[in-house]
Amino acid sequence: MPPAETDAELIKRLNGETAKIEWHQLQKHYASGNLLLVKQGFDLIEVATAMHRDNTAQIKLWLDSRALCEVGDSQAQVWYDNNSILWAVVIPPFILVQETSSES
Repeated sequence: MPPAETDAELIKRLNGETAKIEWHQLQKHYASGNLLLVKQGFDLIEVATAMHRDNTAQIKLWLDSRALCEVGDSQAQVWYDNNSILWAVVIPPFILVQETSSES
């Protein structure tokens, strides 16, 4: 069994796996209920790290405060209409997305 990743190694790997992607490429994941939105002002990689580490207490705090939430239909429609570009990182079975600073 390989040794567990340190936090620094995990953060470096997740940064390398994070990319900008068009909404139209994410629609099927939205339809499957596998997309979670990280609100602007929160660190996408910090959220991804907590999810990877199964830090349920922190994840619950973010869910309760709506810093992390399901993508709503109205938001999905806006992103669809604009074919918005979002930051995305995969933490199976979810894809975390966050608006880029140029999105409204």
